[in-house]
Order: sequence, then C-alpha cells, then structure tokens
Amino acid sequence: MRIAVAIDGSENALRAAKHSVYLVKHLPEAVLELIFVVDFDKVKDDYLLTQNKDSLLLEREKKIKPVILEAEKNDIATTVTILKGNPSQEIIRYVNSEPIDQLILGSRGLNLFQEMILGSVSHKVMKHVQCPVTIVK
Repeated sequence: MRIAVAIDGSENALRAAKHSVYLVKHLPEAVLELIFVVDFDKVKDDYLLTQNKDSLLLEREKKIKPVILEAEKNDIATTVTILKGNPSQEIIRYVNSEPIDQLILGSRGLNLFQEMILGSVSHKVMKHVQCPVTIVK
C-alpha cells in the first residue's frame, strides 16, 4: 500500500503528516511518500524575501524536515517528491498518474486566501483524485 501526504509547512499539513505516520506504522506493508509542491505564484515572493538561493532551499527544507523527523522517530522510511506549479493541479496530476492507494491532506494550507475559503486546495484535490482522500483538521 502506498500512502502519500501533501505537505506545505502549515500546522494542518503537519497534523496530516502525523496521521499518515500513524497509519503507516500500523500497516507494515505500507510505504510513505511526502509530496511538496513549489508554488510558482509564491516563488518570486519567497526569492525576494531570502538573501540567496541557499536560503530559499533552506526555507523549503524547513517545511519538509519536521515530517521526515516524525517518520524517522517511528522507524518509517519516506520518499520525497517535489513538484512545481499550482499545488492543487500538480497534486491531482501526480496522484492520478501514480499507484497511490491513499492521499492525506491538511484541511488548510499556508495561503491566506485559503484560510478564508475552507481549504480550497484540499477541496479541489478531494474532488478530482481517483484514490481515497483523508483530510485532517
């Protein structure tokens, strides 16, 4: 069984990742994949806010590392897939093209607009992927 969790560095994504670790821990045949999408709309802002490319990479790693540490703490190996583009579109495209059995998402991400509209990325993804989806609050 292949379980994927989409992460973006938000608290909801971290809760989703912890839930995915819990599932994989109790399903010995399962493997865990972390999906991180570099949002083109935010890249320019992120680049302007950092001092150089290394700082930008470090900021992205900070969003992924807590999830990897949580998995390692529970003796779970992970793979990381980094996609580029619109988060909902890229997650949908990737999940529908791979043999993923379960997708786990946080209910809301880091985008302030998403905070107002109940998890627009999770809502779009849930409607269009072809595997079961768990949305974690």
